[in-house]
Order: sequence, then structure tokens, then C-alpha cells
Amino acid sequence: MGLELYLDLHSQPCRAVYIFAKKNNIAFEFKLVDLRAGQQFSEEFGKVNALRVVPAIKDGDFTLGESVAILKYLACKYQTPDHWYPADLQKRARVDEYLSWQHMTIRYHGSRIFMFRGLLPALTGQPIPKDRMDEALEDLQKSMQIFEDKFLQGKPYIVGEKVSLADLVALVELMQPLGTGVDPLEGWPKLIEWRERVKGDVGKALFDEAHATLMKSKISIKALDCNSPMMQQLAKTLQKRYK
Repeated sequence: MGLELYLDLHSQPCRAVYIFAKKNNIAFEFKLVDLRAGQQFSEEFGKVNALRVVPAIKDGDFTLGESVAILKYLACKYQTPDHWYPADLQKRARVDEYLSWQHMTIRYHGSRIFMFRGLLPALTGQPIPKDRMDEALEDLQKSMQIFEDKFLQGKPYIVGEKVSLADLVALVELMQPLGTGVDPLEGWPKLIEWRERVKGDVGKALFDEAHATLMKSKISIKALDCNSPMMQQLAKTLQKRYK
């Protein structure tokens, strides 16, 4: 039984796993878990990931959730080029440092903007108050300043001279607001240069393929049955998570 990846490319962690596997010629079967349809709550998917979130993988009898854990597992099992997840202890620690930091900073604030501008107004029928939107944008800008000053520090990549898992995860998260028409890198020339370098390393065609679903997210959000019990429950959950 081959490797199975359970993904929905609306999700930025799913895109990171997808891009990494494709870029490194890791053979896998794509298993769509349509979050809009609530497929993460199906009995079948629950056997793969009891946490009911994507991405998840099934490798023979082994199952694994959480994108960072999945990326490290794939890098080690398939012995991908060292720059992705370096064997050097200190370089690897720098990758791990960023991956540990980003969850409640770049990831949270970028997701918050996507939810505030796109999904939550569609689900609730109410716009997000301007002060909350301004706060979300400001919080992301603060995190980006830390990202530029602490993690990039004028280097081409987070860990020196080559792209790593840290760069890939950072970029897919910073792409998320674009699904609602906001480019968080506008006015950040050094980060724009970094973005283009990472895109080039991944391959523009692959990068665009992985983000095609996100770029169509306005259309897909309009197609939601926002009055269904499942969507109403989702709205309550998201309102608590992205305050």
C-alpha cells in the first residue's frame, strides 16, 4: 500500500505538504477531504486522523497528522535534499525554531485576515467590525517585522543560502490573505524578494498549481450552504478561534 495524502488545498498546511511531496518526486495518492462539505467529520477520515483536521497521511498501517510532523517525516523517510531539513544540528534547530514560532504568529494572523474578510462574513451574514479587521492587519504586520528582523536577518532564506521547510511553511501562510485580495507583503521589498526566490526554488508552475484553489476561494465561499447546521456550527467554532 502506497503513501496517501489527505488534503484540501484551501488549507495552507495542506499546500505545504503537497508542494513538498511533488517537488521531491514523492509518489502519493491524493485523497481529497473537502472541508466545505464537512468530510473531515466522516467516519472514514476519523480512522486516519481522530483530530479531524487536514493534512494527514497514511503510509501503510502508519497514520500521522499535523503538517510540521508530516513534513519532517517525509523529509527523513525519503531522504530529500539536505537543505530542506538539514542534518547539521544547528541548522536543523533554526528550521525547528521558525516552525515552532509561526503557529500563533504568521499562521494565526494570516488565517484571521482570511476568515475576517472571507469566510466569517459569508457564514454569519455580518461584516467584521473595522476595528477588529484593523487589529488583525496590524498584528500580522508586527509578526512580519519579527520575521524579517529575527528570522531572515538579510539572508536569502531563513537558514542561510538555500530554501528549507521553514521558508515553504512561511510562504504558504503569507499567501493565505491573498485569497481575499490582501497582499500582506505589499510595502515589504525584502520579503517580496524572498517570496520570489522561494517560488523560483519550488517552481512557479507547481506553486501556482497548489494555490489555484485559494485564488478561487471567493467563488467557492459564495457556493457554500451557509444555513446548513454544519456551516452554522463551523461559524461558531471559527468565531471562538479567531476572536
